Amino acid sequence: MRLFAAVLPPEHVLGALAHEVTGLRKLPGADRLRWTHHPGWHFTLAFYGEVDEEVVPELSARLEKAARRTEPFALALRGGGQFGRGKALWTGAEGDLVTMRLLAERAQAAARKAGVRMEEHRSYKAHLTVARGRGTVDVRSYVQALADFTSPAWTVQELVLVRSHLPKSGVAGTQPRYEPVARRPLHGAG
Repeated sequence: MRLFAAVLPPEHVLGALAHEVTGLRKLPGADRLRWTHHPGWHFTLAFYGEVDEEVVPELSARLEKAARRTEPFALALRGGGQFGRGKALWTGAEGDLVTMRLLAERAQAAARKAGVRMEEHRSYKAHLTVARGRGTVDVRSYVQALADFTSPAWTVQELVLVRSHLPKSGVAGTQPRYEPVARRPLHGAG
């Protein structure tokens, strides 16, 4: 199964982002972007890819240890940016990014210890993807429109192991579907 560890913003935060994205979708050229949908918005902490089902219990147990060692932390959505010259448009985060980065590192280490083959380690950049470009798209106007965006703040209280169901290829407008597999509360005990 295709898995990743994530932070899922609460509904009131997603509602603020949905309102902002509605405005972005009215900008010229918005039809050249594939907009992600509200149910799929998340901060990926660690992407695991295809994981054998027999490894999932060990991975889940190690993620529980990682969560137990991490304090709950404050976060808000803030601003915007892009990856790959318009390949991805995202909103970022503000708040306790040091703890969020630590949680991401712990989620990656948990996977390695459980035997999940991880890709090359990259520096963690907290971002929530709102759209992807079809080819190279100039998204500077969207990034500029997101510059002043800030969502309500919330306290992150759990790490979530999520299964991703990819859409069938060739079916226009279909989106991945995400299913929480395990929720691990943050405790900060260690």
